[in-house]
Amino acid sequence: MDVMTAAQAAAEAERKAGGRARKAGARKPRLAVVLFNLGGPDKPESVRPFLYNLFVDPAIIRVPAPFRQLLAALITWRRTPIAAENYAVLGGKSPLLELTEAQAAALAAALSDELDVKVFVCMRYWHPMSDEVARAVRAWGPDEVVLLPLYPQFSTTTTGSSLDAWREAATRAGLVAPTRTLCCYHSDPGFVAATAAMVRESYLKARAELDPAISLRVLFSAHGLPESIVQKGDPYQWQVEKTVAAVVEAMGIPGLDHVVCYQSRVTPQKWIGPSTEEELKRAGADKVAVLVVPIAFVSEHSETLVELDIEYREEAAEFGVPAYFRSPAQNSDPGFIAALADLVRHARAGERSLCSFRGPRTCPRSAKDCPHARRGYATAGRVMAEAED
Repeated sequence: MDVMTAAQAAAEAERKAGGRARKAGARKPRLAVVLFNLGGPDKPESVRPFLYNLFVDPAIIRVPAPFRQLLAALITWRRTPIAAENYAVLGGKSPLLELTEAQAAALAAALSDELDVKVFVCMRYWHPMSDEVARAVRAWGPDEVVLLPLYPQFSTTTTGSSLDAWREAATRAGLVAPTRTLCCYHSDPGFVAATAAMVRESYLKARAELDPAISLRVLFSAHGLPESIVQKGDPYQWQVEKTVAAVVEAMGIPGLDHVVCYQSRVTPQKWIGPSTEEELKRAGADKVAVLVVPIAFVSEHSETLVELDIEYREEAAEFGVPAYFRSPAQNSDPGFIAALADLVRHARAGERSLCSFRGPRTCPRSAKDCPHARRGYATAGRVMAEAED
């Protein structure tokens, strides 16, 4: 019996044990929570296939096959040396899996008093991916499933792509448990409060280190998107702006100098802006220090540890920015984990198979790619498309 077969046999035994417990009577509900994240290479040799998986995704490169495969191969060939250098700085691999597993363990602990819960980590572009995780969830035998993206703001390129892949994998695995899907939590009070507390702490620490004569500007930096994707109805930019507005209000700092900006452009087409680089250049011209906040990332990875901490820091110095500070991502911050636990409870308590942090749709009607406008994202029950203009 090989290692994979042994693992499957153990999971099947656990599932059968759970079935016997169900027959025995009183027990806690058996809940599987699936955390979705991007994923990252686990060794230097994984960088190229990881990048290819990313760029061949039709949600990322929106051209028909086989041109998409050819373009993905070309982009991967060009970007692999650069990406490999970045991951070499991080020890040859991404830290994202270990950080997400720590978040999963913390979330399971937060829910364990009320539920028989197991939290699974599902990555989009590197292992463990949807097919493997869907089989593991089925083998565990849950009564219900909650799908929880670690992307606070919905985009067709992140949460949407992950949910598409999961739906197909769950079908192949024969996973039929009732499922609730949380599409976004951009302005969830718990998420906002936890994020604002972290940013405020970073702001006050930076302010204490600065000369009182130097102003401090907060750059809320999110991963960018091609402008064409947003124009077609992707709600990501709108949701990012909602997050920033809510966090700034919760920070309670009168007259806070802040701006929303976007990083990580990877294709030549026009992307949403302003770019983080442009805002660093403007800060240099204004002679103000900056605190950079990764507002759309909840875990440290190459785009925070390398792009923000090294590359943009060097650019800031070149632009004459007086001082450069960075607020950490949430990782396993207790406030953030408590917010995720509350979101799971909220999703389970509602009647919707697809829900926002609020329950119904939160996006404006112009956001045609809001998942509530696309019934395919539902996996059980009823989808309602209530809109808020």
